[in-house]
Parts: sequence; structure tokens; C-alpha cells
Amino acid sequence: MRIRSVLATIILMAVPVLGFAAIIPAAPKLAAKSWVLMDAESGYVLTSSDADLQVEPASLTKMMTSYILSWDLAQGRVKNEDMVLVSQNAWAQNFPGSSLMWIEVGKEVSLDDLHRGIIISSGNDASVAVAEHLAGSEGAFADMMNQHAQRLGMTATHFVNAHGLPDPDHYTTATDMAILARAIIKDFPEDYKLYAEKYFVYNNIRQPNRNRLLWRDSSVDGLKTGHTESAGYCLVASAKRKGMRLISVVMGTDGEETRARETQSLLTWGFRFFESFRLYETGESLSTLEVWGGKTDSVELGTGSEVHLTIPRGQRSNIKASVQVDGVIHAPIKSGDVIGRLQIHLNDELLKEEPLVALGDVEQAGFLGRSWDSLRLFFRNLLKRS
Repeated sequence: MRIRSVLATIILMAVPVLGFAAIIPAAPKLAAKSWVLMDAESGYVLTSSDADLQVEPASLTKMMTSYILSWDLAQGRVKNEDMVLVSQNAWAQNFPGSSLMWIEVGKEVSLDDLHRGIIISSGNDASVAVAEHLAGSEGAFADMMNQHAQRLGMTATHFVNAHGLPDPDHYTTATDMAILARAIIKDFPEDYKLYAEKYFVYNNIRQPNRNRLLWRDSSVDGLKTGHTESAGYCLVASAKRKGMRLISVVMGTDGEETRARETQSLLTWGFRFFESFRLYETGESLSTLEVWGGKTDSVELGTGSEVHLTIPRGQRSNIKASVQVDGVIHAPIKSGDVIGRLQIHLNDELLKEEPLVALGDVEQAGFLGRSWDSLRLFFRNLLKRS
């Protein structure tokens, strides 16, 4: 099919099964300062409350510490087998009354063990040891944390330490924590498995993961708890059911049981009333566009990445996609050049807009070919005006 007009519409599911409108009850109201529920694949926010309110992250900070360690491992800068010498700064006695891995000054500990100590034991001592090993000092590591936060789009977050103990300049939002959780899951799936481990034994001390949902809900496989007196009890959780993964962030509840209960309520609502699916593959041809002045007279169009949607259950039949191409397209064209836009609607609501790219090259024709196409185009436009 050639697209000769400025706008073409593709009907994905033209025949509604029943035509009923989605019936979705209001999202639960939680006993928390702020919260957000996000689809991990599409990034779509199903519900939120004060999600951009800046709050203390407490030990949720360690998600970024873990992320940077995974990043450096993936870059080959360090290895899991590397031994880390525990400094005075990472001594457990520097953090009285807080979560610890119980590492000892002057001893060497593997990066692999420290990673588990950060995620499962929520060790402040392990966090400092890793920060110093990766950056030379905790202050330099905080700079790395902030650079990664900006790169990931965590625009309302600022870190000053690797563990999350209170500081006026150490803050985040529920939205930013969901962004970070999504990055951990998507960028480092193998390391993400550490978040599902229920126990970690080090120095003959067996500590449980503080995420109670790991015991209560088999679909939950992460991520991290946090608590200080000023931050309250926080929980970032992720669960996967029937191919759909959700990320829940609940900030500032009044207790361990409350954060678990409210998180479970949020996840249950999301899975019950929404679905997520892949609409298009990367490089899937959606249409063929006429090209003028080229050695070939058309080019396939598609999206440069997978297109995922999160919608109310039972509404797939009401999705429509339109391909919009502005004006007449002339060669040369390189694969990946943005040619137009793909707009996806559910009923009358615009759900997503993605750039539409060329899926192949079109070389410019020679002088005679370009001249002939220019003449044809001239007469076509003349006929349109008459």
C-alpha cells in the first residue's frame, strides 16, 4: 500500500467484541504520603497520588547504589569476585541502630557478597564499602549517583550518601523511584534476581529480606524497603502476573505492616483492571510510503523500538492507530530517518505517539530520474488544484 495523502489510518481491531465501556472502580486511597503504580514495560502510570512530592528515600537509596554496582559490573570495570578492603568509614559501629551487613574493618569482602548485603540485608556498612570501592569516596560516589539519576530522568532526586540516612539535601519522589526500579529490572535482569532472595547469611548471621510480600505473594520478586523516623516506612515492589509486570512505590506509611498491606492493595487493583501487551515489534513494517526522486519509489515505515500499551481490560478492540506523514518525501533516505508519527488512540484518547522511521535506505536517483519525478509531481499538484 502506498501512502499518497498526508494522513493514513490503520484500524488494528475494527470489530468490537461487545462494545462495552471499561468499568474500573476508583484506585485505592492509601495511608501513605505518596504513591505511584507503573507498568514496567510501557512506563504507563496507572494511578498515583502526590507522586512528585519530594520526600526522604531512606534505604530505597540503596537501589541506586545497587544500580551503579550493576552498571560497573556490566562495563567490566569490576568483577563479582573482586575483594573489597573494609575501611573505617564502612565500619558497622558508625551506624548504630540501623540496618547492617556486619562487615569488619580491615577484612576483605567480595563484591558479590556486598551486593547481597546491600539488597537483602540493607546494610549501610555494605553500601559505604561499595561506594568507596567504586568511586574512591562516598562523596564522589554520590556525584555518580546524581549523574545516573539525571541520565535516567529522575529530575526531582538528589543524593548525598549511598545508604539513605537522613540529610536535608537527600530526597526523591515516588515517580523517580519507579523510574529507577524500572531501570533496574530492564537494564540488569540477572542482578534483579537478587531482590527476590529471602535470606542472606554473612559472618554467621542470617538476615531476612524486609520485603514481607516476598513471603505473601508469589508474583512479587522485588524490590526494596526503607525506613527512618522522618521518612516513615516505604516500599518499592514489583510483581509479574500472566506476562504483565507492575511497579508499586509507596512512601511514608506508619509501619511495616501498613506498607505491605497498602502495596498489596495497589498491585491487586492494577492487575485486576488493566492489561499490558506489545502492539508492534521493533522494525515491524506498518506501511509503505511513496518516495520521489529515488532509485526505488517507496520505503517501508515502522517504529524504531517495540511499542507497548497498558489499557483497561477488555478494551483492545477499541484501539486505533494512525500513521501521519507530513508532506512529500524525497530521496535520499537513510534507514532510521524519522519520516512521520504513529499515533495510538483508545476511543478518543491519545495513548501514545511514537516517531515513525524508515526501515531501509533509498538512494537518490540520477538526473533523469529526478527530473521525471519532478515533472510527474508538478502535474499531479496541478491536477489537485484544478
